[in-house]
Amino acid sequence: MGRGVIVGIGLVVATAVVGGLTWALAGTGLEPIRVGILHSETGPMAISEKAMIEAEVLAIEQINANGGLLGRRVSPVIADGKSDPVIFAQQADRLITQEKVDVIIGCWTSASRKSVVPVIEQANHLMIYPMAYEGLEISPNLVYTGACANQQVLPALRWCFDILNARKFFLIGSDYVWPHTVNAIAKDALKGMGGELVGEEYCPFGATEADAIVAKIKEVQPDVVLSTIAGETNLAFYSRLRNQGITPDKIPVVSFSIAENELQKMEIKDVVGHYSAWNYFQSIDRPENEDFVRKFKAKYGEDRVANDVTAAAYNGIRLWAQAVDEAKSALPREVMTALLRQSLDANEGVISVDPETRHTWRPFFMGRTRADGQFDLVWSLPKPIRPEPYPLTRSVGDWNKYLEELYRGWGGSWTNRSSTVSKPTSESP
Repeated sequence: MGRGVIVGIGLVVATAVVGGLTWALAGTGLEPIRVGILHSETGPMAISEKAMIEAEVLAIEQINANGGLLGRRVSPVIADGKSDPVIFAQQADRLITQEKVDVIIGCWTSASRKSVVPVIEQANHLMIYPMAYEGLEISPNLVYTGACANQQVLPALRWCFDILNARKFFLIGSDYVWPHTVNAIAKDALKGMGGELVGEEYCPFGATEADAIVAKIKEVQPDVVLSTIAGETNLAFYSRLRNQGITPDKIPVVSFSIAENELQKMEIKDVVGHYSAWNYFQSIDRPENEDFVRKFKAKYGEDRVANDVTAAAYNGIRLWAQAVDEAKSALPREVMTALLRQSLDANEGVISVDPETRHTWRPFFMGRTRADGQFDLVWSLPKPIRPEPYPLTRSVGDWNKYLEELYRGWGGSWTNRSSTVSKPTSESP
């Protein structure tokens, strides 16, 4: 080999070190691996889904900085579902058929996910769903990196019963499939625990007032409120609670949708002292978490915060990348097989994909809102919880029948677009 060739190679290597290995990605002539990112950039869910997009982009940038995958650059293709399940399905189809993505990661609401799943399955494609949800689903084309109800809702219910000594429960939610199903699971659990359901109320998805729900809570005086209100409606709900004198020392709210990101958009005085149940909080004391938070803030600003969906989205990309490396391929079917063998020492602890259920094992934490917009961790479980998408209180057939009845009752939609649904406060589980 001539001296000129050696010098040339040395210059290329030096450039690689300075340029973060981008030479290896740009110089191969190979097409990039394309990742479809499908979330709401507009509409009432944008308040929550923006952070998921950012976490997924950050993970992709870190992969590229380390040389990409299979010698190829990873390229994000972002699509806006506009907080509308119909548009989510249209965008999923476009990402697969026109953008030719190799994987889709996305959705927040179960209404959007359930609209997208048939598109993914018909194309025999691959999707990662990074959001805590109700469960009652196992798709051969999905991996679920958020928690299902037995990893989020049921531990919170047990904590309310044992630690808060709560016996009278009031269930509230937005009027679509996730809140209704979560509340059905909670009611089954309450029946076994000997708790009492004193009210169940739903507000239209995207509602900007919550007067009727708060009036009901004030009337029946539950020991605790379990909330599955999603998106911007939370601003109105917590504001109205405080205005009516319903404080957490009197009637605490345990939310399954309020996290650090939502707190930044709310009047913090409305929320301080109330609780949230998640599988990750920014305040977790782990070196892996401190590293993640530092990198997230370095990219998006020191005022930004990480939350559960940020972590689940970030780790979804990382698990997928490990599977691509193992499979030596970005083809969806080959990556799916490898994904079912992946584990990760993640921000919140070790997570792993359960090959039987295609969901991930997750830890659990109960957080109490602080005045600085973070959470004090008041309780946690010592080990990750195995996912059980179908709670044992009913058979798989019965749960599927329950979902079918919701869908038919809402005119072939996963969102109830009619007026607010109310349940009698005298109903017991």
